[in-house]
Amino acid sequence: MQKRTLLDGPKFQITIKRLCHQLIENHTDFKNTVLIGIQPRGSYFADRVQQELAVFLPKSKILKGNLDITFFRDDFRRKDGLVSASSNTIDFIIEGKNVILIDDVLWTGRTIRAALDALLAFGRPAKVELMVLIDRRFSRHVPIEPDYIGQQVDSLDSQLVKVSWKETEGEDKVILLSERNK
Repeated sequence: MQKRTLLDGPKFQITIKRLCHQLIENHTDFKNTVLIGIQPRGSYFADRVQQELAVFLPKSKILKGNLDITFFRDDFRRKDGLVSASSNTIDFIIEGKNVILIDDVLWTGRTIRAALDALLAFGRPAKVELMVLIDRRFSRHVPIEPDYIGQQVDSLDSQLVKVSWKETEGEDKVILLSERNK
């Protein structure tokens, strides 16, 4: 199995900083904007984005929550065994707010579709934008495109994009594996 490194080390951090600068350009002080990380992996990315924005905007209160989409997925009943869900940690109102949905990898778009459904349980946002670290183009099952992209990669369905986070795997790294484990 071949692997190619897409992001690591300083380039990984620079990518997050660039995305934060784009958010600041569009949302200025974040008075009406909230960050929502899609669990599990988007939560790590959302944490990093919130931390970085706090450095750039120390006087702004940037609200961040985590959204569990387990029971909104169209395939959750197809898995063997019991499905365990994570908890939602959204302790603020999203009604009328600008929501930045955050996930690590955008592939088919099905996760984002489920997140949009789950998000409505917390209110009706004024606007929803999507931020992803990696956009796997040409693999969509639903018509969803990100507003903020760390890096685009053209990949085959048989390939796997793996994002490692310092918090869980000990290093920040994105690799493209030539074949998925069957």
